[in-house]
Amino acid sequence: MTQLAGASDWPGDVLWIAAAAIWLITVAAYLANVAAQRRWKTEVSDPTFGPFTSLIVIVPMLLGARLAEQARGAGEVVFGCSAILVVLLGAWITGDWIAIDGDIRRWHPGYFLPTSAGGLLAGGASAELGFTTLSHVLFGLGITSYVALASIIQLRLFTVPSLPPPLLPTIAIDVAPPVAAGSAWFAINGGKVDVAAAILAGLSLLMLLIQLRLIPLYRRAPFGPGSWAFLFPFAAAVTYGVHWLAAEHVRSGVALGYAVAGVLTAGFALLAARTVTGLIHGTFLPRVPAADQAPG
Repeated sequence: MTQLAGASDWPGDVLWIAAAAIWLITVAAYLANVAAQRRWKTEVSDPTFGPFTSLIVIVPMLLGARLAEQARGAGEVVFGCSAILVVLLGAWITGDWIAIDGDIRRWHPGYFLPTSAGGLLAGGASAELGFTTLSHVLFGLGITSYVALASIIQLRLFTVPSLPPPLLPTIAIDVAPPVAAGSAWFAINGGKVDVAAAILAGLSLLMLLIQLRLIPLYRRAPFGPGSWAFLFPFAAAVTYGVHWLAAEHVRSGVALGYAVAGVLTAGFALLAARTVTGLIHGTFLPRVPAADQAPG
């Protein structure tokens, strides 16, 4: 929106700093929980929660790309180290899926995160930093991973009984790969509308429209950590939409951009408010029976 509207950078900078602080606090609390329950050897391989561990390294990769705009050397180091970890972790988790006997009923769209979303976000960030060849490599990693995983995940959603209610919001992650690919492609090709951009837009539109039919399904989900699965795909979709407004030079594009960003911000505020309320009342985090908390 800063680029589209020609506005000041400071609101975005404040949000990036806030994101970095929240990431640090969340990761520290998460690792403390893993250590307390001695889950070091099983966390990444967990068939339900393992794919979400990739967010630990995806977020600093994006922070590094932003930092590079202010401090090029430091930003490149943070981005480079995080991008390497994204690829390595994605490869390890994918290897787990092959090596460990799995159950397709445990699969969910969060499986897109380690390789597909991670690769596409890394490709777009690489292009913004001027690493053209690297952006093509990482974009290719993300796209091919999406093609491979989409067939399995959609088969699971189409033919296997519904996901457990707490995981129903993860279906929204279906939106993330095509819109992340679209934004990454705009970064790679310099914001031009070409055949690839149009194809990705068509796929993104389909995945977004499907979400309308799924609203009754989402209403069955209890509010909890899984509810935050809505934010990433729709934030990526809004970002992609703003890129299209800029690429097509849409009349009143700035007003439209502020409108969709405002809706997204309202959704974020609602999630944050309900989360704080749930934490205060002890209803946000799932309650685990004491017998299930034993190590192993």
